[in-house]
Amino acid sequence: MAEMKFEDALKKLEKIVEDLEKGDLSLDEALKKYQEGIELARQCSQGLENAKKKIDVLLKGKKGEFELKSLDDTKIE
Repeated sequence: MAEMKFEDALKKLEKIVEDLEKGDLSLDEALKKYQEGIELARQCSQGLENAKKKIDVLLKGKKGEFELKSLDDTKIE
């Protein structure tokens, strides 16, 4: 499956879930949709992971200075 934008992959995944929930697909069609959905879910997950790695959060330190920290280094207080 070719890489697509996160938003497009998510919309397509939502449509697949909707189609599967209707329950009117044949078993073969449902299995194909399910497989495609799994691939899209993995792609979305990877896209989110890549975005998380790119995010830096600007935090104000105790002395009033600003520090750049990765998202993983920040804690919600």
